[in-house]
Amino acid sequence: MPRQNRVNPFGALIAVEARGTLMGNRGCLHDQHQQIRRAFVGQRWILCLLQFRGRRRTVMSPGQYTELFFLDEATGFAAGHRPCAECQRERYRLFRDTWVVANPGLAGSATPSANDLDAQLHAERLDDRRGKRMYEDNLTTLSTGVMVLLENDERPMLVFANHLRPWTSRGYGAAIPRPDGGRVRVLTPRSIVRAIVAGFPVGLHGSARAGEGLGDVPDRLAERLRPV
Repeated sequence: MPRQNRVNPFGALIAVEARGTLMGNRGCLHDQHQQIRRAFVGQRWILCLLQFRGRRRTVMSPGQYTELFFLDEATGFAAGHRPCAECQRERYRLFRDTWVVANPGLAGSATPSANDLDAQLHAERLDDRRGKRMYEDNLTTLSTGVMVLLENDERPMLVFANHLRPWTSRGYGAAIPRPDGGRVRVLTPRSIVRAIVAGFPVGLHGSARAGEGLGDVPDRLAERLRPV
């Protein structure tokens, strides 16, 4: 029976057989029986590499942080996570620096601390009832790597060039043309969206690039992560 430690674009923890391309955590969320008891502990929600310096962990060990798994970086961003400053140091710095340029009114300084960054992201993750915070925007303004919901459709959709791809726990579904204009609900926190629009290249599961007409998208817009 799969553990409830896979994260979907809404930030919810689900139990599925499929594996992910990234790990992460948001504190110790499980009890001694490996049952999830809370959605998060604290404001530090991070995305980590699956392998780092040969470290090995027993998943959901008592009293240790809960290992969470993500289809890709776009999924993690939609859920409100950011790159880890240890195992993804260079990627964290690129994310932080791009985020600062894209959000001058929020940054406070040219090199905000991880705590400052986490505090701002936490305010964008959750609404007053600790549910998923979303906002509306025009679809034409959004870049590859952002997750949205179309009108009357609760399936998370990945914006990918001129297409949208429905998210599933195993990968992205068949591409559909991006509608011209129109308002959508955006799952990815607003300040992260600004960083993506400013040029941060979001890591995507390889299935995002499958299909005709998508092979000419520059790699800088869609860094491929190998599914495992």
